[in-house]
Amino acid sequence: MRPTEPVAVRDDAGPAPEDEPGSGVMAAFGRQLKLLRIRAGLERPEFGKRTGYAGQSIASFEQGRRIPPPRFIDRADEVLNAGGLLKALKEEVGRARYPAFFRDMARLEAEAVELHAYDTHLINGLWQTEDYARAVFSMRRPLLDEDTIAQRVAARLARQDIFSRKPLSTISSVIEEAILRRPIGGATVMQGQLEQLLLHGHRRNVEIQVMPTQRDEHGGLAGPFTLIETRDARRIAYVEVQRNSRLYTERATVREMEEQYGILRAQALTPRESLAFVEKLLGEK
Repeated sequence: MRPTEPVAVRDDAGPAPEDEPGSGVMAAFGRQLKLLRIRAGLERPEFGKRTGYAGQSIASFEQGRRIPPPRFIDRADEVLNAGGLLKALKEEVGRARYPAFFRDMARLEAEAVELHAYDTHLINGLWQTEDYARAVFSMRRPLLDEDTIAQRVAARLARQDIFSRKPLSTISSVIEEAILRRPIGGATVMQGQLEQLLLHGHRRNVEIQVMPTQRDEHGGLAGPFTLIETRDARRIAYVEVQRNSRLYTERATVREMEEQYGILRAQALTPRESLAFVEKLLGEK
């Protein structure tokens, strides 16, 4: 077998400059926004009224401390008569919503025609409710500030646009039973999360399977991973641990993970059995 050839490797043992809210693309966008506002002769409060945001939020956008949502960028471009200058930066600003180690994966995920995930610690971000996601980010260590938590939650929920995209992507997931029994955020939050998992599980293009804790054979002991197939038929594997991530395109490596995933699906409960299992858990709460 040829040596593994990881693509887009991130190693964020310490704070990466591009992870700082005020750096990189956000700082550039903020400076451009401020210049256009001043050129238009608008103070922050007045500009905020015209775009539907408080003056304090406008200051945060201009200083690169908060990431503006797409609707603000569209409206700001119109109000400031920017001629598409701000809109042209919308995709890059959107990617900045994610931590540096996840940005390449976020782009691939948004374009995937197939996506298959094996999860061992948490409900996958694609299935998470707002409350569950907020609880997850609130527990991160070192602690994240409130603005960063809000940004990460919004970005995580934005990933779920994949469910409404046409044509529909084929999505599957194998989830360890222990994840479903771990009450992240408390009983009420977890109940809402299990209910949302059921809703997703009934989508025609989604199959969710539970791996019972009592299985004495297990094909995924090496840890969690995600498999992606893109529109141009590329097959990619994604692995993430702590703040390190790797995207693999070397065929032999991807094939190994595809084999593991096939075995996991065979060992797990069927999709119908899995939904019944989640319903049973809800009945216990």
